[in-house]
Amino acid sequence: MKAAVVPAPEETYLVAVSGGRDSMALLHWLMASGCRRLIVCHLDHGLRETSAQDAEFVAAHAYLLRLPFVTARVEITAQEEAARAARYSFFAITAKQHGCARVLLAHHADDQVETFLFNLLRGGPSAMKPQSTRIVDGIALTLLRPLLGVWREEIDAYIAQHRVAFREDQSNADPRFTRNRLRHESIPALSAAMGRDVRRAIWRAAEILGAEDEFLAGQPALAHPPTELEVAALAALPLALQRRLVHGWLAARGVASVGFDEVEAVLRLTTSRIAKVNLPGNLCARRRAKRIFIASQQG
Repeated sequence: MKAAVVPAPEETYLVAVSGGRDSMALLHWLMASGCRRLIVCHLDHGLRETSAQDAEFVAAHAYLLRLPFVTARVEITAQEEAARAARYSFFAITAKQHGCARVLLAHHADDQVETFLFNLLRGGPSAMKPQSTRIVDGIALTLLRPLLGVWREEIDAYIAQHRVAFREDQSNADPRFTRNRLRHESIPALSAAMGRDVRRAIWRAAEILGAEDEFLAGQPALAHPPTELEVAALAALPLALQRRLVHGWLAARGVASVGFDEVEAVLRLTTSRIAKVNLPGNLCARRRAKRIFIASQQG
């Protein structure tokens, strides 16, 4: 996997291992690359009948590698957002227990393509970064994705070459999950329409916009989203920075699934007579005394 980026081997990491091909390839590659200070983390979502066997498989593999193993089980419905939130909460708890907030994830180039399309169609193009920070339950997790430039077929070749054992995740074919529909239906349809594999073009667009995101995130106006937005100061910014600031502000204030519509709704508070717009999660944005703040819809 030539495009993989080897983490600093002297550091300690939490490594998320589901037991599927991607995470098992990541774990094998990390060990082969000299990264031995690993804590194997497995969250059993309870979504599949075989989930307990998956946990046992990962536990046995960690034992053979003489690596610490941490697991937990949660009961959630078949919802992508709920599963993702549960994983990050699990990472935060484990990070606090083990004094290590660096988390290695097995996201690869095809995941980047699917994530970019997913976010684009939801209202705002954004890409995963090789390294990012996510604050969960007061813990600042450093998320590392060393395989982000590696394609699925390269991982399959690595698995075959090194005979890496893994568990087949049947949920990867479940059409209830939006990402599966993008993977199995939308991307093949786009490739057929264009007469070529479109994945690399989408990946390049994600890389370009990711670099632009990083640049904009470093602008002074966006560095530390305030508790409340001052209408005049917000309106004085260029539109691109207004949108970035509001998006980051909403996310920092706990608004889930922030997209284009939510950002534009808040921006309308700076130019129209309306003083309140509803937001996801029973929240709203209100304007009062030339300032915008988040409140409960019933408040």
